[in-house]
Amino acid sequence: MILPVSWTIVAIVTGIVIVAGATNGLAGFGFAVVGTMALATIIDPATAVVFMILPILAVNVSLVRDLSRRELRTCSQRFGPLIVAALVGTVVGMAVLDRLPEAPLRVGLGLLTLGFVATAQQRMPLPGWVSVGSSDFGKTPLAMVGIGGVSGALFGGTNVGVQLVAYLRSFDLSHSLFVGVVALVFLGLSITRVAFAGVFGLYPSAAVAGASVLATVPAVAGVAVGKQLRTAISDRARRAAVLTLLSIIGLRLTAGGLGIA
Repeated sequence: MILPVSWTIVAIVTGIVIVAGATNGLAGFGFAVVGTMALATIIDPATAVVFMILPILAVNVSLVRDLSRRELRTCSQRFGPLIVAALVGTVVGMAVLDRLPEAPLRVGLGLLTLGFVATAQQRMPLPGWVSVGSSDFGKTPLAMVGIGGVSGALFGGTNVGVQLVAYLRSFDLSHSLFVGVVALVFLGLSITRVAFAGVFGLYPSAAVAGASVLATVPAVAGVAVGKQLRTAISDRARRAAVLTLLSIIGLRLTAGGLGIA
């Protein structure tokens, strides 16, 4: 489906991108999930995934700049196996994107979003296998390769990288370092996706590609707003706001894919 063009659609898409950017600047994650899932409720999910590739790249570039050179080098070495495996998985996920039917894709995106909410919430205990990253084995290079490969494939095909976010959170990094590391990982994946989006011919039209480029501006602006709010809002309030938003989006996507709404 080609992205419909009207001032109403432009305003809605711009608003979604700004809110997604503010969410990421505030919480350190959520731009790809919020932006893609919200867009997928009004346009074809596959188009929403491709449309968000360049804004995701721009957002992660802006966040990686917060890391010092020493932190950048240390994180690259520490999470190298994860990044490399995720890069390979991302290409695989992109290769099958245009073959996925719309309704099942909507349901899958919705369930992935709700799954992330379930793993990110802190009120109810989860089974031990969900928190593999918290174990000693979960921090080994072998585990990083497995988690990175599977998560990269999901991110490449859906823009959902919640598994990587949850895994990186298990390393007990400071909030600022966590934000930087997440941005570093997704920056590498985003650069790869930009290159292969053209190779695989994923953009349905030049208009969608051009709109994706323009969307990088409100995306980065939204991140800047979120960063300013970060010190004024508690971690608990940030988490509650993000998870509530994702729950609404996830439920709407799932219902839409099942033909309920």
